[in-house]
Amino acid sequence: MCVVVTEVADGDGAPLVRNLRRRGAPRVVVLTRRASRPEVGVLLQGGLRGVVAGATVPSLPRAPVVAAPPPPLPDLTARELSVLKLVADGRTNRLIGEDLGLSALTVKSHLARISRKLGTGDRAELVAMSIRGGVLS
Repeated sequence: MCVVVTEVADGDGAPLVRNLRRRGAPRVVVLTRRASRPEVGVLLQGGLRGVVAGATVPSLPRAPVVAAPPPPLPDLTARELSVLKLVADGRTNRLIGEDLGLSALTVKSHLARISRKLGTGDRAELVAMSIRGGVLS
């Protein structure tokens, strides 16, 4: 088996060996652009058949993982936002309708429109996406 990774930074060798052993990969060669010399030793001592690196360096610190920003949410109307806020409070369609002076069926229509805009029909996911997108706090 050949495993291709961009780089093998300091501390990456042992977890890679553990994962390969857990998967039952008996003969493995790792291909990488850059590798830390100590980690190459860890990989070979861990039982890998070989490591091919474009470059080896004395030390290669891990790059910090930066989370991608959430995609922008589509524009919601003021009414949709008010319905969504009440959904976040855990209210049922009937209670939302009573608070806003709407029928439960109208609330259901607003939720269907919000679901189409956000791409999910799950109430909890609607709220989570709105919080991550900064629409709700």
